[in-house]
Amino acid sequence: MGTGGFTDEGLAALDAALARHTSTGAVPGLVALVARGEEAHVTVAGHKAIGDRAPIGRDAIFRIASLTKPVACVAAMLLIEDGAMALSDPVDRWLPELAGRRVLRSHDAALSDTVPAARPITVADVLSFRLGFGSIFSPAPLPIVHASEGELKLRTLGPPWPPTPHNPDEWIAAFGSLPLLDQPGERFRYNTGATVAGILIERVAGAPFAEVLSKRVFEPLGMTDTGFYVPAAKMSRFTSMYAPRKAVGAFGGEASGGGASGGGASGGGAPGAGDLVLIDRPDGWYAAPPTLPDGSSGLVSTIDDLAAFAAMLAADGGGLLAEASAALMRQERTTPRDRADNPWFFGTHLGWGLMMSVPAAGVDSRTAPDGMPRGYGWEGGSGTAWRNDPDTGLTGILLTQRMLAAPGPPAVAKDFWSGAYAALA
Repeated sequence: MGTGGFTDEGLAALDAALARHTSTGAVPGLVALVARGEEAHVTVAGHKAIGDRAPIGRDAIFRIASLTKPVACVAAMLLIEDGAMALSDPVDRWLPELAGRRVLRSHDAALSDTVPAARPITVADVLSFRLGFGSIFSPAPLPIVHASEGELKLRTLGPPWPPTPHNPDEWIAAFGSLPLLDQPGERFRYNTGATVAGILIERVAGAPFAEVLSKRVFEPLGMTDTGFYVPAAKMSRFTSMYAPRKAVGAFGGEASGGGASGGGASGGGAPGAGDLVLIDRPDGWYAAPPTLPDGSSGLVSTIDDLAAFAAMLAADGGGLLAEASAALMRQERTTPRDRADNPWFFGTHLGWGLMMSVPAAGVDSRTAPDGMPRGYGWEGGSGTAWRNDPDTGLTGILLTQRMLAAPGPPAVAKDFWSGAYAALA
């Protein structure tokens, strides 16, 4: 493992590369961190919102989207360490709504055309996203998608915004009314397992999910600005969220700022300047505790809070989590079929562990294309990224408020990872 830190020239080049994205208006603002050994470097550029004249601060609060997933997984692993549940346990002990599962005979079948599940869903299935339900990509409208997203508004197969109207009990009951897409354990399907995990944690712990995260993860690590909403006293540090205009249709015109208008970047016609549409203002979806604290995408956080979380895992649990639990999170669980079905998640060098991406078994991470993330961690659809790379000792965290428009790292993330690796001493 490399521990020599970074070169001054490399860090200056990284700063300049990231600042170019904010100076053109392509990204309103960002805060980024690279750390290695005892050295850490933070880049701050742009503004909290389009039209804001004040520079963004290092303490800016961002919607971290899917970076919520590994944070939630740590809480689950702590409950496993307590002996409150085990990876092999069927979840219907705590989630009776998921007992007696039925599975669609084919993905395009009517919801009544099912066969019995071969076995119950286990805790391991939920945390590894093999519970039998999740992202499905089809050019044709499917009955299961119409039911999940349209009728039930579960936010399981599409973007998580606007948030689901259901509370945890309502959500799991509605989800339990649907058949599965696949037999439990059969294949990786993204996202849904993380929402189920949050409700499972709540049921196992006998306390609200947000409270479990606060007491078991945030307080021990000093993550004072991480949670499912932004209190009024911190609202001045909260960023606005934007989406590329071509991606706005994914949100059904239901932006918290009053629809798909209210966007338009500053910059007077600079490249990327007119591309952004406002999706959520600081006083929007995160101004009060949510109906459903979502383990898949619900948290807000800061660069320093996430750095504390990343450092804990880089230290094999850092005294919070047992070393064996950290190792289980990093253990790859994908199959060749999983990777072939999800090339945008895995490429040729990544796999999946528990609630996060991990290096693919037997693959040299140095074969990763330039600008692609390495190591373990994950990326968020709100324009966020975190990875720990054990091969080099590099930790990288990037927080923006420009949502992704397509699978794969956006230009700012590619420049971040390229610059981070180029800066290694």
